[in-house]
Parts: sequence; C-alpha cells; structure tokens
Amino acid sequence: MTEVTHVDASATPKEIAALLKEQGALIIDGLMVGDQLDRLTREIMPYVEATGTGLDDFTGRNTTRTGALVARSEACRELVMNPAIIAACEEFLLPFCDRFQLHLTQLIRIRDGQVKQPLHRDRLAWGGYLQRVIEPQLNTIWAVTDFTFENGATQVAPGSNLWEDDTRLPDASELTWAEMKAGSVLVYSGSVIHGGGANVSGADRMGLNITYALGWLRQEENQYLSCPPEIAKDFSPELQALLGYAMGSYALGYYTPPLPPGEGPEIVPPEFLFGGEVAGWGDDLYEKVSEREREGTLGG
Repeated sequence: MTEVTHVDASATPKEIAALLKEQGALIIDGLMVGDQLDRLTREIMPYVEATGTGLDDFTGRNTTRTGALVARSEACRELVMNPAIIAACEEFLLPFCDRFQLHLTQLIRIRDGQVKQPLHRDRLAWGGYLQRVIEPQLNTIWAVTDFTFENGATQVAPGSNLWEDDTRLPDASELTWAEMKAGSVLVYSGSVIHGGGANVSGADRMGLNITYALGWLRQEENQYLSCPPEIAKDFSPELQALLGYAMGSYALGYYTPPLPPGEGPEIVPPEFLFGGEVAGWGDDLYEKVSEREREGTLGG
C-alpha cells in the first residue's frame, strides 16, 4: 500500500505541485494557524447543524454538505486565500489558464454509520470532455476534526492520476486513507481517484472542501449566487477576483451595465461592479494572450 505523502507547512509551491503531478495527493500537516480552527468551527456549525443529509449514495445518506462558506465565514475566507495554497495553485494551474478561480466551498460532515463513498475523479464534474493532459483543478480538504480510518478519512489511490485507463478502479492494495490531525490539509488533483471513507467511530468526521479550477471552466458552486455582489463588495479585490468577479482572460467575462442609453460605458470588466477602473482594463491579460499567440500556443 502506497501511503499519502506528508509534508510540513514549509513545503514550497514547486514541491507541492511536483507531488500532485507524481502522486495526485499529499497532506500538509498543521497548515491552519492560531485560532483559525476554533473560529471556523464557531462560524460554520450553526449552518452545518441546519443542513440535511444527502439524498443518494454519492452525496451520502448520512452525510451533510454545507456550502456558501465564503459568504458565511471569515475564517473560511482566510483559508481560501491561504498563501501556500494560492501559490500552489499558481504553480499547478496557471500552465492551463490565465487566471484560476474558486470552484467550491463545502463543509462535509460524515456522520457515524455512513458507508464508503463511491470512488471517483473530481474532474468528471465536466464530463469526459477535457483532454487528459489538462489538469482542471486543485482540491483541498482541511481537517476540522482529526481524520482517522475509523471515522471516514478520505480514501485515496496515490498515482491513479497517471493511469491511462480511465475506467480502471483501484484494488485494496492500491488504496490508502488520508489520516491527519485537525488543522492539516489534504491537497489532491482533479485526476486522482478518491472517496469519503466509512465512519464507524461513533462521532462526526468534518472536513472543509475548498476547490480551485481553471478560470475558463464553469464553477461547481456558482459563486455569483452563493456570494452575490452585495456580500462580495466588502471583500478584498484579490478574493473578489478569485470568486470570479474578474476577467478570466482577455475577452472572457465582461458585461454591459443595464443602464439607460448613454448613461454608462458599453463594455466593462466585472471589477467595474465594485468601483474598479475601466481604462486599460484588459491590458495585462491581452499581453499574456498576445505572448502565447506569438509562441504559437494559441489558435487564431
């Protein structure tokens, strides 16, 4: 059995990206700092307690999944913007896009008696339409409680991200469990086979699933609705952009303000919604696109 590799919080973005490419998953021990774990728990538990269980075997008939966490929790916003994870996203995702985005926030509570989740690859959220050479997402599960074999630690098949046969499932010798202490984080690619474990511990297992995806793909959790402008307006420009309130590329994501004739610009970037500048708004991404065209890596 191949174990999930553990690294400490000093691991570099290049080291994290290399492990993701080679093994599909790793654990960063103790990445939460200070009182983040306590604050996160206080802020989200009222919503978690009010969330019903899943309606099928995949979502878990004894599992709850609570979303919209950027809108609901300051501590979650801090974890979304964790510098080590953002830097790893830059290393792992930017070869395939001009900008990455937040894809999903979800507190997954696996309750006692929940059976194993079916094994799967998260990239199948987009069907089988993406070329295998494209890695569409970087995923994290932050341990809000300890993750153990008994309480449903995530099953992982290290190296399955490299398997040529997409229909193949791992046998028992190829599976391991992402056991870790609360405050640690499992980082895994969209291509690695994984699934929630069975909980026979008598207590809940809780993990915070935060996922990032290429900026030109549809988000699993629609952040514009889960975190609408009236809430997002108070966030930093960096978090607003990560939610999707920014251009995904030179000509991807602009809008026309629904104003009377002649009372506003015709085409603006999403940042205009929050009072951002309009002049020269596409220059930086235009330069990136132009450079790729000159290198022959884009079609015309």
